[in-house]
Amino acid sequence: MIEVMGERVVAACDGASKGNPGPAGWAWVVSGGDERTPARWAAGPLGRATNNVAELTALEQLLAAVEPDVPLEIRMDSQYAMKAVTTWLPGWKRNGWKTAAGKPVANQDLVVRIDELLGGRSVEFRYVPAHQVDGDPLNDFADRAASQAASVQEPAGSALGSPEPPPSPDTPKAAGAPRGKAPRRTGGAASARTGGGASARTGGGASARTIKAKFPGRCQCGRPYAAGEKIAKNAQGWGHPECRTADA
Repeated sequence: MIEVMGERVVAACDGASKGNPGPAGWAWVVSGGDERTPARWAAGPLGRATNNVAELTALEQLLAAVEPDVPLEIRMDSQYAMKAVTTWLPGWKRNGWKTAAGKPVANQDLVVRIDELLGGRSVEFRYVPAHQVDGDPLNDFADRAASQAASVQEPAGSALGSPEPPPSPDTPKAAGAPRGKAPRRTGGAASARTGGGASARTGGGASARTIKAKFPGRCQCGRPYAAGEKIAKNAQGWGHPECRTADA
């Protein structure tokens, strides 16, 4: 358990699936005093799983690793996982763990466990885009650790004396960046408040690959979209850009 008396802890978590579904892994990282440098981290394999399961598992593992009385800022690049536990969860609970469309909530066991771990604690969620030049360094570390865990299917972390995970091939190289080294990343985000004792910051525009819907339909989150509204492709079909299940 991570304990920090009276201080806010800045952390990040991420999941990866090589195939969605495919070999998957999770990872979390807790910063040092400067909120940018990884101090402690852990990663683990999940066998064959979806990206959404990996993202939720990463959040569950992080919350379980930090004492509940420690205030947390959690940086994530998964809008699905973040919105699942801040925006959609209250409605799911009211509906008996059914979506607005009346379908069972996907990954309910993980969402319920995260809801329990969030109870009574101070948590602020911050959305940071993935695979960006000069993106958030903690999210970058968690992304690399989760990707490595998915690929090798072995646990890793600071407690195990593991080396830092290798650079992600998905992150563009900055102009003039040395070969083989990932560029430093910093991130910003817009913010919005949610109930239940936790707050969420959600960023704008989840994906540049959007189209205007020719016909009305219903997103995987259970909410409808109208003809002419921007939609994006996800693993289950078409829906709101922020709800897409593919890696950001």
